[in-house]
Amino acid sequence: MTFIFAHRGSAGTHPENTMEAFLAAEMDGADGIELDVQLTADGEIVVIHDLTVDRTTNGSGFVNELTFNELSKLKANFHSLHFFKKSCRIPSLREVFEWLEGNHLLCNIELKNAVNPYRGMEEMVIELVHEFCLEKRVIISSFNHKSLVLSREIEPGITTAPLYNEVLYKPWDYAASLGAGGIHPKLKSISDREIMDTMACGIAVRPYTVNKEKDMKRLFAINCSGLITDYPGKAYRLREQYQ
Repeated sequence: MTFIFAHRGSAGTHPENTMEAFLAAEMDGADGIELDVQLTADGEIVVIHDLTVDRTTNGSGFVNELTFNELSKLKANFHSLHFFKKSCRIPSLREVFEWLEGNHLLCNIELKNAVNPYRGMEEMVIELVHEFCLEKRVIISSFNHKSLVLSREIEPGITTAPLYNEVLYKPWDYAASLGAGGIHPKLKSISDREIMDTMACGIAVRPYTVNKEKDMKRLFAINCSGLITDYPGKAYRLREQYQ
């Protein structure tokens, strides 16, 4: 079965990377959620995609220059999805993990450290994973592939997956060189043949961001390991027809 990961939660219908988006993903039948983490000025692991809060909130400034208390006061649905009436906020990773204790969803944590390295973030994230005993339910991904190697050095049992957006030669070999259990390619950068060859080598393939029905059907037809989508409800309904 192709696992459905809700990209930043149900980001197509709710403000991204908010508890409301994650709750909606669960209700829509997602098998897991995908979220992004950074560090605040006071060292809290916070769930947000951009380096600044400008696009997704009514605030301004860099995430790493604001405290978690300051971030918590922002409205997280200011620029995205104006039609969404409820005021949402930026959650901490701890808050998300507390919610995960009440369900069985997987959680793909993307470390947003390709531009700002956030020294020590790998240790902090994995320590929190250990605290909540989520080792078997967490996947760590990043465009910073050195960070994935470091994550595996810290916790050899953690599942990692490199993110990439260009064509990669023999992606299964590259994933193996990192000790990664999966790859998260941009959908257009990988062919059906490459997906199947990668899976045949024991490496999971979870392309992003799969929002069109024809692309979902393509991946369901070849039993791709997973897909990452803004519309988990749509993907769930289509999967019922194909798998």
